[in-house]
Amino acid sequence: MHILVDADSCPAVIKDILYRAAERTGTRMTLVADRPLTIPASPLIKRVQVRSGFNSADSRIIDLAQPGDLVITDDIPLASAVVAKGCLVLSQRGDMLREENIAERLSARDFMTELRDSGINTGGPSPLSQKNRHSFANQLDQLLRQQRTATFNLSKIYDVVEK
Repeated sequence: MHILVDADSCPAVIKDILYRAAERTGTRMTLVADRPLTIPASPLIKRVQVRSGFNSADSRIIDLAQPGDLVITDDIPLASAVVAKGCLVLSQRGDMLREENIAERLSARDFMTELRDSGINTGGPSPLSQKNRHSFANQLDQLLRQQRTATFNLSKIYDVVEK
């Protein structure tokens, strides 16, 4: 599993959780943004800076994403595109976006966009709460634990096949 982060809008507190998790589990992580980022010195963590432009970071994430990768984003169209490629998506609030629920999220997002475009003030998302941070950290930990277990079980299968 490779973690890809839509870093343009990712809060620092979420990035900090991701940095610690990548180091703790030995998971590769790439942060993609259209502006310079400061990241910890680690062979596991890298950054990709793209040209500034509409959806340029999203396009790069879609290009980099492989089936089984984990993408961190609150961007619903990006989430939809990488889910279609077989990726897992975790929002910054700890919500898992999957094939089963992405169409509903995309529809709700489009509806809210229509309301805003017609002049209705829909407000914005609420600030990231402590509960959101805990939910994100717990979901991330669970996903990384499942990945380690799956990798361990596959290596046991390969050991049996080789003998």
